[in-house]
Amino acid sequence: MLKAWSITTTVRNPERLRDFLVALKPLENKTWNNLNQENYQKLLIKNRLYGFGNTQFYNGLTPNIVNLINDTDSEFGNDTIDEIIRLKNYTDFAMRGRQSINPLTKFGFVIIDGGVVKITELGKKLIASEKDTGDVFLKSFIKWQIPNPASNDFADNGDYDVVPFVATLKLINEVNKIEAERGNIPVGISKREFSFFAPSLVKYAEIESYAKKIVELRDLQNGKTKQERKEIRDDYRKQFAINFLGTNEQAEINKLLKNLQDYGDNTVRYFRLTKFIRIHGNGFYIDLEPNRHTEIEALFESEFYKPKHFVNKDEYVAYMANDNLPVLPWQTKDKLSEIANEIYNDIVELQNSLGLNIENRKNIVSMSESDLKEYVSDLRETRKDLQEKDNHIKSQPVSSISQYIEQLENIFDFENRALMLEYLSTMGLHALNDAKEIKPNYPVGDDNEPTSTAPGGMADIECFYDSFNMICEVTMLSGRDQWFNEGQPVMRHLRDFENSHSEAYCIFIAPTIHTDSAETFHIANTVGYKGSKQKIAPLTIKQFIELLKSLKQMRKANKFFSHANLKSLINEIAESANTISNSDDWVANTQNIVNSWSVSLVN
Repeated sequence: MLKAWSITTTVRNPERLRDFLVALKPLENKTWNNLNQENYQKLLIKNRLYGFGNTQFYNGLTPNIVNLINDTDSEFGNDTIDEIIRLKNYTDFAMRGRQSINPLTKFGFVIIDGGVVKITELGKKLIASEKDTGDVFLKSFIKWQIPNPASNDFADNGDYDVVPFVATLKLINEVNKIEAERGNIPVGISKREFSFFAPSLVKYAEIESYAKKIVELRDLQNGKTKQERKEIRDDYRKQFAINFLGTNEQAEINKLLKNLQDYGDNTVRYFRLTKFIRIHGNGFYIDLEPNRHTEIEALFESEFYKPKHFVNKDEYVAYMANDNLPVLPWQTKDKLSEIANEIYNDIVELQNSLGLNIENRKNIVSMSESDLKEYVSDLRETRKDLQEKDNHIKSQPVSSISQYIEQLENIFDFENRALMLEYLSTMGLHALNDAKEIKPNYPVGDDNEPTSTAPGGMADIECFYDSFNMICEVTMLSGRDQWFNEGQPVMRHLRDFENSHSEAYCIFIAPTIHTDSAETFHIANTVGYKGSKQKIAPLTIKQFIELLKSLKQMRKANKFFSHANLKSLINEIAESANTISNSDDWVANTQNIVNSWSVSLVN
């Protein structure tokens, strides 16, 4: 019975994979036996990478232990972890460590060499890539294949024959070609199509037939009602599952269809990091990144969707771990020159539209491949900075502010709502007009759209104004896990920011402000954090929307919004904590402050 492929279900957030690798460092060059498998899982608990904020994990633990785990400024030792293991009554605790390391070995970041844990050069690159891990994941994904000698999940019997990442790119490309030939505008494939067809594509020889199936399913639904389309999809999916599995057993069919949805959602998160795919159409479609056209075509020309043959597991593991393999097909002078010229043209276009001086074209003819690679990297960074300036201009019209307001009001309709909140908060802060710089810390693709939320250890958004500086922290959490994940980190991020920038403030945006978060921020404003007071203004998403609505009214009345207006609002909210002793009352009173502030601006 065939199986679909998946990236990993152990670590659903790709940014956490780096944290799992960092946690493994103390065990590097040690024997991977039962004891160290248990030790690894203990390190994940100790570093709050396993169990933290999880209600199910907290079941059975004492209140003292839960409080200790939740106090992110405190450390706890092996005695506490041993007590957690005893209270949880785990069987084969070492097995959990083996499961936790699997994604790291699967993608070549770690190898078990002669029974010893070794972090590979590729893994060390991932550890060093604190913010943007795209190049590391790209190098891994263009090598990971099924079948492979390191995995028992996919038998080498002819049923599996694919490099999933490159085959997925090829699938999207083939669908686009078919649609273009039919006179339609290519848009990539929908998330629903991706989840169904990408993880079930287990042989590269079936790429074209799968592309035809996607178009066939589209045609079957064309012109039908919403209910009819659903019935057509359900019937198609069931028959497809029967053919894929070779069985009519309903339990197996249901399991496959559920897995395909989970695998697809997770795969998009990981593949998006490579910057070779983009999300568009309000998050509905997955398409090839046009700015990586040369690289993608080079992968197709070199048939990177075909798996390689390896004599044994050691040979495959060594290949996955080697950062110098494979030689990327676009790492030639001709291809790199083509890429450099394409990016340079993008830069010139942006500079023209922004009214800036045109970047001088460097003489690339005499550059070596190494020089060209560095030049391409510099050009991409220049383009990113220009795109952020362009974002600022695009955020100014009333129509843009109206769009941000509408999207924020419907934030729960987005599948990637946490990422969208970071993006919309960034664009909303851009719209407030006179910042020197709004700097989101989420990784972005070549289209300057975020690929994932900002990594841990830094503020979500940094804002710089003439008379003050600010960080903005956002979350879609609203229950007690909001405090688990955001309470202490927000204060720590602000303190780190305060150490580098004077007059530092923070706004915290969430659907609602949990009572424990309110208490934490109230204390930070009145008593202080690590010896000195802070200025933190917690706002609900609805209240942030009210700020944008006030801005919209001002724009319509041709009034100017100054950063001093924002500073006064944050100041008033933070200072009011000194006169309102109950933190819940303080947060409730924020609405009155926002109302008065808005009235004073628009009148």
